[in-house]
Amino acid sequence: MATLELYSKGASVWIPDPDAVWVSAQLLQDYSHGEKHLLLQLSDGKVSLEIMSSPTGLPPLGNPDILEGENDLTALSFLHEPAVLHNLRVRFLGYSSIYTYCGIVLVAINPYEQLPIYGEEVIDAYSGQDMADMEPHIFSVAEEAYRTMTREEKNQSIIISGESGSGKTVSAKFTMRYFAVVGGATQQTSVEERVLASNPIMESIGNAKTTRNDNSSRFGKYIEIGFGRKGDIIGANMRTYLLEKSRVVFQASAERNYHIFYQLCASRELPEMRSLRLDAPEHFRYTKQGGEMQIPGTDDLSDLERTRNAFTVLNVQPDQQMELFRILSAVLHLGNVNIQASGRNSDRSYIDPGDRSLAVFSKLLGVEGPQMAHWLCHRRLAVGGEMLVKPMSGQQAVEARDALAKHIYGQLFTWTVQRLNSALRTQRGQAKSFIGVLDIYGFETFDRNSFEQFCINYANEKLQQQFNRHVFHLEQEEYIREELAWSRIEFSDNQQCISLIEGHLGLFDLLDEECRMPKGSDESWVRKLYDQHLNSEPHPHFQKPRMSNSSFIVLHFADMVQYECNGFLDKNRDTVFEELINVLKASQSELVAELFQQQGNVSSVANGSVRTGKRAIREHKLTVGSQFRQSLQLLMDTLNSTTPHYVRCIKPNDLKQPFMFDPRRTVQQLRACGVLETIRISAAGYPSRWTYEEFFSRYRVLLQGPQSEEQAQASIRKALPQLIPDPDQYCFGKTKVFFRAGQVALLEKLRAERLHVAAVIIQSRVRGWMARIRYTRILWAAVTIQRYWRGALARRLALTLRHTKAAIVIQKTYRMVVVRQLFLMIRQATITIQAFTRGTLARRRYRQLVAECAAVLLQARVRGWLARQAYRRVHAAVVFMQCCWRRRAARRELLKLKTEARSVEKYRELNKGMEVKVMQLQLRADQEVGGEETLRAEREAASVEMESLRATIQKLESQKQKQPQPLPVISEREQDSLYKEREDLSARLLDQEKTQEGRFSAVSQASAALRAELDEERRKYQGLLREFTRLEQRYDNLREMSLLTEVQPHRRTDSTQSLSLEPLSPSPTPLSPQSLTPLSISPFPSGFPSPEEVRRDSVISLDRRASVWSTETPLLMERMDVTKDPAVKMRGDDLAHAYDAVRVANKSVNHCSYIPYQCITVFSCFTFRGLTLCLCLILPSVSVRFLESQLRSQRGQWEDELEALRYQLSQAICDIRVDSALSLPPGLPASVLFLCVRQADCSGDQTRARSLCSAAVTAMKAALKVTSGFEPCFVLYVCPTLTVCLKYCTSFTHTHTLDSKELVPLMTDLSDLIRALSDLCIQAYQQLLSITEKRLQNIIVPALLESETIPGLSAVKLGTSRKRAGSDPRNVGCDVLTMASVLRELGALHTALSRQALPPTLMEQAFHQLTYLISATALNSLLLRKDICCWSRGMQIRYNVSLLEEWLRSRGLQAGGAVGTLEPLIQAVQLLQAAKKTDADAGALVQTCTTLSSQQIVKILTLYTPHSDLDERVTLNFIRTVQGLLKGRSEGQPPQLLMDVRRVFPVTFPYLPPAVLHAEQLVIPDSLKISFLHRA
Repeated sequence: MATLELYSKGASVWIPDPDAVWVSAQLLQDYSHGEKHLLLQLSDGKVSLEIMSSPTGLPPLGNPDILEGENDLTALSFLHEPAVLHNLRVRFLGYSSIYTYCGIVLVAINPYEQLPIYGEEVIDAYSGQDMADMEPHIFSVAEEAYRTMTREEKNQSIIISGESGSGKTVSAKFTMRYFAVVGGATQQTSVEERVLASNPIMESIGNAKTTRNDNSSRFGKYIEIGFGRKGDIIGANMRTYLLEKSRVVFQASAERNYHIFYQLCASRELPEMRSLRLDAPEHFRYTKQGGEMQIPGTDDLSDLERTRNAFTVLNVQPDQQMELFRILSAVLHLGNVNIQASGRNSDRSYIDPGDRSLAVFSKLLGVEGPQMAHWLCHRRLAVGGEMLVKPMSGQQAVEARDALAKHIYGQLFTWTVQRLNSALRTQRGQAKSFIGVLDIYGFETFDRNSFEQFCINYANEKLQQQFNRHVFHLEQEEYIREELAWSRIEFSDNQQCISLIEGHLGLFDLLDEECRMPKGSDESWVRKLYDQHLNSEPHPHFQKPRMSNSSFIVLHFADMVQYECNGFLDKNRDTVFEELINVLKASQSELVAELFQQQGNVSSVANGSVRTGKRAIREHKLTVGSQFRQSLQLLMDTLNSTTPHYVRCIKPNDLKQPFMFDPRRTVQQLRACGVLETIRISAAGYPSRWTYEEFFSRYRVLLQGPQSEEQAQASIRKALPQLIPDPDQYCFGKTKVFFRAGQVALLEKLRAERLHVAAVIIQSRVRGWMARIRYTRILWAAVTIQRYWRGALARRLALTLRHTKAAIVIQKTYRMVVVRQLFLMIRQATITIQAFTRGTLARRRYRQLVAECAAVLLQARVRGWLARQAYRRVHAAVVFMQCCWRRRAARRELLKLKTEARSVEKYRELNKGMEVKVMQLQLRADQEVGGEETLRAEREAASVEMESLRATIQKLESQKQKQPQPLPVISEREQDSLYKEREDLSARLLDQEKTQEGRFSAVSQASAALRAELDEERRKYQGLLREFTRLEQRYDNLREMSLLTEVQPHRRTDSTQSLSLEPLSPSPTPLSPQSLTPLSISPFPSGFPSPEEVRRDSVISLDRRASVWSTETPLLMERMDVTKDPAVKMRGDDLAHAYDAVRVANKSVNHCSYIPYQCITVFSCFTFRGLTLCLCLILPSVSVRFLESQLRSQRGQWEDELEALRYQLSQAICDIRVDSALSLPPGLPASVLFLCVRQADCSGDQTRARSLCSAAVTAMKAALKVTSGFEPCFVLYVCPTLTVCLKYCTSFTHTHTLDSKELVPLMTDLSDLIRALSDLCIQAYQQLLSITEKRLQNIIVPALLESETIPGLSAVKLGTSRKRAGSDPRNVGCDVLTMASVLRELGALHTALSRQALPPTLMEQAFHQLTYLISATALNSLLLRKDICCWSRGMQIRYNVSLLEEWLRSRGLQAGGAVGTLEPLIQAVQLLQAAKKTDADAGALVQTCTTLSSQQIVKILTLYTPHSDLDERVTLNFIRTVQGLLKGRSEGQPPQLLMDVRRVFPVTFPYLPPAVLHAEQLVIPDSLKISFLHRA
């Protein structure tokens, strides 16, 4: 079947359109060979008639629906321009996907919007993944380059091109950021930080705002990132190309100068910037020409701060930064220098001596102002061997000033690049390989094209040639690898255009020749071009415009460009007078002098030249064109020696609107960037490539013979010649079958026809069976209906007769009822009228009576109130007058009494009065005695009467019970009041309940907020602790390197001496009390500081530790040095310790009434895999005096016993292994160590107690450095138990007395060491999880997403899916990872933790962290892989997740939230399996997927790809419906596409009070070989 037969009714074709470039249409009738027209129906419903001159003019065919939105353009069946444009539009607008593959090219469309697809979680998702498995992304290209470099040990290059505003710089930054994260994560060096810091510097001095882009790079750059043998970044180097220096002195309308000038003007108010004498940009000539002073959405002041920070990272000192800013400011002031014309014909010029701008310029650069003013207006000429000074006109002086400004900026730009390269240069040896990132300008064509566009397009010609040859080479390699019989593919080579530009007597040669001429001009150069390439030797790529004699046309590969020759010679020369350079060389500024002193030593690649008075010297200077040709040739040599990767950036519209697609602009760029050329090369060969397994799965219905996958290749080879008669349209390879363009669409049509025929046969059989069933049912129904209908007619007749009789009765009764109702109504109305009339009259009389009574009552009340007021006033006046009179009388009486008091007679009268009073009191007492008797009698009578009354009350109550009284009648008003009162009470109760609920919810929210804040603080502290551990490890590595580099004589000591017993004395260790912060977040929940103290002190704890480390480390290393004779020192220390033990024992006997523990006899050191546990085993004795006598008697034998002890201890240390340590009883080392510390504390030797704990902490830190297995379990085995014991005994001292016989409190202050042990618990936990995460990282995706636990469910295996063109095939034959591998790793961790008898809550927290990692990693990979998003794969994943859930529940780990972390992945799988068609389905999906973000839901729906005919793609309308339902959810939430796999949950260690420990309870196994520790 020929391709012409595909033009049948219903086929989709593309026809040209002036606005949309290409529009879709559908054929309304079949096309026959020889017809001259086609009847089409457009997408908007209009019918069109397409006229053709020949069959070659048929419109391009559309691709099948299965290829809609394909992520690789080369996988399309029909490869042509409309198909590429439509696929890009669908992915960009429909799926919001800005990246698409086109063979080896990544097409990136600028979205003009910040997308959440560049975070660290995305980098983690793409790291280590195959390029063909993931969605197109810039990180995928970077990962492919990185993997190819590490695997093949060959240099790589990433070529990023595109026109201004297409996103080249952003893509380059993201690429470098990916390399910095992937290549810098292992060594933790600062090189990757410096590489990223170079971006803001180059953007500030090399980027500017243009009409097409707000941050356009005005130079090309090639950054080589060097990698070491381990794949880590060790250095970088940058090369720049063709800086647009003309922008320094001129900007077009709506454009800006370089960003750095506006940043300096914005920071003019800073104290350090005031000396630059800057002003607003509107006041400088070099910054105001474009009229754009500010870019919306940017802050120049903050950008300058970011630039200064980047300089600091690159070791550029602040004084050098200020020197650089002074030079840039001087350039601005130079533009404001006023040059005035003079002379008769204005052939002279001068500068006012008082010119302020010149004075500031001279001061900033440190040059002589008069000299600079003189040589700006004059130049020196060599005439006849003599030097003459000639004045310049005003225009020439202005040009000289602008040339000087451009030259200064160019030299400063070159110096900055050299300074960056010196900072990025490797310090760790030679780089093994590198990856180069080329960010270069794309093909440019404007209304007016000049020298810059000519050089840019020339560079793109060279890059396009290299690109074409590389694509052709890859295409041929694929054919050779598959062993195809192929013929050479012809592709368009642009060598002729390149030869026109750079060949002999080409455009550059003639331009340089004209520049060397004394009176060369642009016009003469253009005439030479016409003579050479039009008249003498006409060139096919060179033309002359019809209406111009000062321009020429070059036919580039992308488009035809007309160049204006004005300014070509000046820009090519780019000269500045030598006298001005000499003035700058004599500058007092070191940087200025350095810039221009090095000019003579600059290589020929540098931009610009210096014009002198001597012609011989000037002729040896390279022009800008020659320099650019040389640098471009070096670049091409570098690219040809590397493996290139291409990124083509597309600008979708000129309005900079987000997600707006302009087809005309897009097609123009696709033609210019070489994407369509890639399509053409692919279409010339075999663009469609299917593996045999995939072809067998898709087109099984077209094959004949046995249908088995084992014989798939044979079946395909047998059936394909019958399907496609032309053997040139396909070819069989080793693993794939290749098709030419359009053959896949032909196979799709044959498949559809075969399925249609099969469907018709099935439908005919089913319809016949359904018709027979329907006839049987109709016959039975007809008989039944007849029977029931006859019965219904008879029943209807009887019912009619009955209704007639009933109607007569009803009429009679109804008439009677109507008459009676009328009578009753009239009677009721009469009674009602009478009642209302009588009521009205009565109420009227009542209101009159009430009014009269109320008036009388009011009068009475008022009159009474007035009378009382008058009475109160009179009464108050009378009382006041009485008081005044009585006060006067009292005063008189007082004077009289004072006078009488002085006489004797008065005393006598007083005594006489007292006698009378005594008699009266005696008489009153007698009367009261008689009254008491009377009261007693009356009380008895009252009691008798009370008894009688009680009896009467009881009798009445009994009668009341026998005769129930009627209930009181409640009026309607009282009922209403009671009802209202009840409602008020109910409302109050509801309000109280709501208030309580509000308070409860507020308290719950506050507690949740506090809990979240505490968890956040704990997470931050543990993160700081992790960072401190990393810095500590880095410090140890640097210290070891420094020790290795030092050349010092060291004596070799015996191994037994190296394990000698050290005295338990305080020594400066890293964990000294000064180096640990007591207030920080501890993982133990009781006895902790408050959260406020934690927040205040936890932030500074690491800094304090680091500072103490840095100050104490040299002293520590000196004290740890080996002595000359350690054996002698050991004997003396051991004897001193023995006598100290006796002395302390005697002292404790004299001061204590009892001895709860035994005395210390031996101090020894127990080492467990580097874990030094100082053990003090206790020997029972009869009395301390006996012990003292024994020690004194055996004093002569101490040295021999200690030597034997030292030997046995070294044997125990060397023989201990991990397996024997695991067999120890849980908590044994911690218990022994705690008893030793407690005994040392009880003996009064606090120094030794602290030394024991310090040694234990140091030893456990050393144990944590072993990361080969589950060694951190051993620290968790010891550290938490010891921490709890010490903390419990420390807190016990504050609540108990010393009389307790169960537990002796610690008198030694161990708070700092307890804090260190708590930190070690966190470090061991984090390191243990880190080891497990590394083991799980590479098996999560294959086991959870790719493994087929349910065999035969998936139609296509992921391992045999189609690969992207240019990508390496995946290794075949490797071990298949399943869920058993994941469960095996989790089981190993669970076993290791279980054997240590750790608390269950700690294990739950550990597996909560690991299940989150599994869920996040799997979900991130699912969101980035199109082949995973299908129904069958969702079923597989759900089954795998259920296995993990079952495993967690079987171990009892579901309580800690481990199962809950799998909910996002479960909901994503449910989204794959749910129906996705109607609006109801959309609502159900939104309600189901509550833990997924809006971006994740839309992404899964976008990636959903059916793998069978029973399923369909998700329509765009359905996706838009879901987006509309998700709008409310997404408001106020940050955009989140991928989960953060680096999220770490804070750990909390449970606090359990320890049991009382005794030395007699410890059972030390013999396997430890420490029998020398014994009990006496």
